Amino acid sequence: MTVLTAAWNYPTRILHGPGRIAELAQACRTLGISRPLLVTDAGLREAAITREALAALAADGMDVSVFAEVKPNPVGANIEAGVAAYKAGGHDGVIAFGGGSGLDAGKAIAFMSGQTRPIWDFEDIGDWYTRADPAGIAPIVAVPTTAGTGSEVGRASVVVNEETHEKKIIFHPRIMPGIVIADPALTVGLPPHVTAATGMDAFTHCFEAYCAPGFHPQADGIALEGMRLIRDYLPRAYRDGGDMEARSRMLAAASMGAAAFQKGLGAVHAVSHPVGALYDTHHGLTNAIVLPYVMVHNRAAIDDRMRHLGRVLDLAAPGFDGVLEAVLDMRAALGIPHGLDAIGVDDERAAEIGRFAEADPSAGGNPVAVKAPALERIFRAAVAGSLGDAA
Repeated sequence: MTVLTAAWNYPTRILHGPGRIAELAQACRTLGISRPLLVTDAGLREAAITREALAALAADGMDVSVFAEVKPNPVGANIEAGVAAYKAGGHDGVIAFGGGSGLDAGKAIAFMSGQTRPIWDFEDIGDWYTRADPAGIAPIVAVPTTAGTGSEVGRASVVVNEETHEKKIIFHPRIMPGIVIADPALTVGLPPHVTAATGMDAFTHCFEAYCAPGFHPQADGIALEGMRLIRDYLPRAYRDGGDMEARSRMLAAASMGAAAFQKGLGAVHAVSHPVGALYDTHHGLTNAIVLPYVMVHNRAAIDDRMRHLGRVLDLAAPGFDGVLEAVLDMRAALGIPHGLDAIGVDDERAAEIGRFAEADPSAGGNPVAVKAPALERIFRAAVAGSLGDAA
């Protein structure tokens, strides 16, 4: 087994490898942080990895506080409370610690700590990000504890607007963390079902980025290698949570997915965002379930790309059918349900899902134009578990 340590500067400074969490205090100092607010979700507040990180920071002279009032799908009220805690504690930077929820919330709190406008004024629409005061964005160190969202290298945060029940993408180039500590040892304790859901989230990021229209060979290359790593190493991490090599490769692949989707996402995310907002489902698991239904809907537009992807994945039958079969087989091996009904989602709000999905910024990256009726049809097919109905 080979587990390498490394330091990368693309798309930001990433300290990768087992044991790198020991460098957390130094990472803070490098960014000028002496009084960090560690933001995580409620489920990680008392976890051993959190306690150990806090103890190490304190031992290194860091005056650190914790904010953990973060829901699995962060809401605007969580961000407001976090900003209040940041200001009350006299903090000068944020450690975004956790899976997608902790990372997104931490980034949003750092972003909003010096803004005067409401968070919804910075949605990823046109040039709305220019409304922000860049000097009011606190420095961020990101510490992912799952290999899924890749939010540690993202320039946006996903936050639920509770008044409208919509997930909003809050964007600014400087939300990108200044330093990432990607320590695979922090992911060893993940249960198999979380490993599976977050890993398939990373695969979906790579897949949608690769299929998104436009010329971006860098993103395409990263996405292809990310999917290869996930296909090779996610089953290993799922079967043996202590497989450090597999954990290491998955953590890298998660960051690669987020770097690649700067090119764009697509209908999987456009559907999953409102499903998560309305039904409070796990984002990665929702993506994993919805993915093959969107693949079937997009077939005519992605057929050529599937031949190349099939060769990269070393499939016996490269092409759309082979890739679809590989995705379905991988989901089944990871215990991912085939339909959304298995996770408590019904189709009573299908029309609403379709409308929200059409308005979601991710829809614009789909390889074929999708409107509310088509997105509603994809959603209904995913609820029923009927691939044929998604075409």
